[in-house]
Amino acid sequence: MTSSVARSTSATDLVQEVTQSEAPEAAATPCVKGWVHSLETGGTLDGPGLRYVLFLSGCPLRCCYCHNPDTWHMRKGKLQSSDDIAAEIASFAPFLKRGRGGVTLTGGEPLVQPEFCRAILRASKELGLHTALDTSGFLGARADDAFLKDVDLVLLDIKAFSEATYRNVTGVRLRPTLDFAERLSAMKKPVWLRYVLVPDFTDNTTEIEALARYVADLKNVERVDVLPYHDLGAYKWPRLDKAYRLAGTQPPKLEETERVRNIFRGRGLLAT
Repeated sequence: MTSSVARSTSATDLVQEVTQSEAPEAAATPCVKGWVHSLETGGTLDGPGLRYVLFLSGCPLRCCYCHNPDTWHMRKGKLQSSDDIAAEIASFAPFLKRGRGGVTLTGGEPLVQPEFCRAILRASKELGLHTALDTSGFLGARADDAFLKDVDLVLLDIKAFSEATYRNVTGVRLRPTLDFAERLSAMKKPVWLRYVLVPDFTDNTTEIEALARYVADLKNVERVDVLPYHDLGAYKWPRLDKAYRLAGTQPPKLEETERVRNIFRGRGLLAT
């Protein structure tokens, strides 16, 4: 396992960095302003069917394999109103319904901006659309039960399953993510688990087997997506004056990815 590097910023500092100093003011009306990085109007990878995928800015994690480090800081995005986003979603609603899809909020970490998310999710449900939240779960406590009522599916990214590995990969603690996972299980909220397989970082068989047992016990996980590491976003790191720790790391071989999927399948889980 690659050793953890020293970090000058604590997890608490990271959360404050993207939520306090950069947070936009909410309007007095139900319309809320938030920072948007980008969007995709015909997504097929972030939930069922064809999706309107909104990438929000801001993230407290510092994942060593992140392919969108340009989403970490909110002010790198564009300040928009929830009303404008809702109007655009409405224009795509017939298309999304025909494609049996809906709206997915991702990032970054969308729960950095919970009220902005709340407004967009509510508007999406009023349009009769399926909704999905793609999150690390680290800020899951910010999504109260009323918030989650408007979420049909959670795409939960569990980056690793030991505290040491999780901190090494993300720079933050694992426990908040597990607390959120267990809360979703208690609510019987449908979850698709996402696990990024990174050679020499998240490929430890013992840890993966422990994660598979944990996930099988949750009872609300509909599928597990084992995602092989890629370096398609590596070029962004030097542009942001950041060192890319995984330089030279090769994607896992197909048979290795399939081996990990079979660990989850061995626990009765659908793994893709």
